[in-house]
Amino acid sequence: METLEGILFSSPLRFETIAFRLLIATLLSGAIGFERGFRGRAAGLRTHILVCIGSALTVMVGIYATESLGYTGADPLRIAAQVVSGIGFLGAGTILVRGKTMVTGLTTAAGLWATAAIGIACGIGFYWGALIAALIAMFSFGLLTTFERSGKHGKYNIKIYIECTDAAKLNALMDTLVNEHKLCEIEITPPRTGIVNHIGIEATMILRKKSNKANRIAKIIALETVLCAIESV
Repeated sequence: METLEGILFSSPLRFETIAFRLLIATLLSGAIGFERGFRGRAAGLRTHILVCIGSALTVMVGIYATESLGYTGADPLRIAAQVVSGIGFLGAGTILVRGKTMVTGLTTAAGLWATAAIGIACGIGFYWGALIAALIAMFSFGLLTTFERSGKHGKYNIKIYIECTDAAKLNALMDTLVNEHKLCEIEITPPRTGIVNHIGIEATMILRKKSNKANRIAKIIALETVLCAIESV
C-alpha cells in the first residue's frame, strides 16, 4: 500500500509517479478523442491525447520547479493556469462559420478545453476528479445529444453520416439528398472508411415525433452511390 501511495502521490515527483500520471491522462483523453474521431470531427484521438498529456506535464513542471529546485514561496499552479487560457487558440481552430448563422465545432472546442482541465487534474494527482470529468464528457458527447436536438412543435433534428462511393457523382447525390430527402446543413468530411475516392457527408435530418427514422435512413442507403448512412453525433 505504501508503494502504491508513493507512486500516486509522491512528493517530490518520482519517475514512477510521472509515468503513471501521464498514462492516466493518455487513457482518459484517448477515450474522449476516439469518440470525437469516430464522429469525423477535426480534433480526434491524437489531438486530445496531446492536449491532455501536455497539460499534465505543464502542471508537473510547476510542481517540480517548486519542490525540487527550491523555489520557495512560488505558486506551482501559476504555469498550469496558462493552459486554461492558452488552449483557446486550438479550440478556435475547430470552430467554423458556415453561411450567415450556422456555427459548427463548438462542442469539439469545449471538449478540448475540458480535456486540458482533465490533464491538469491528472498532473497534480487529482485522479477521481479527472475520471469523473472524463465520464461526464463522454456522456455529454453521446447520450445528451439526443435531448439537445429535441425541438419544439413535435420536430427534432438528427445528424447523419453518409459515405459516397464515387466523388465524380457527389453533386448528383447532394441534389438528391436536398431535394428528395430534405436534408440540410450538409458538410463534406473525410471518409470514415479511409477508402480512396470516397467522400464523407455530414447532414441534418429533420424528423417529426412519429417519423420512422430507420425507414428514412434505409432509403438513403438504397441510393446508388451510397456505401452507408448512420446516425452521427
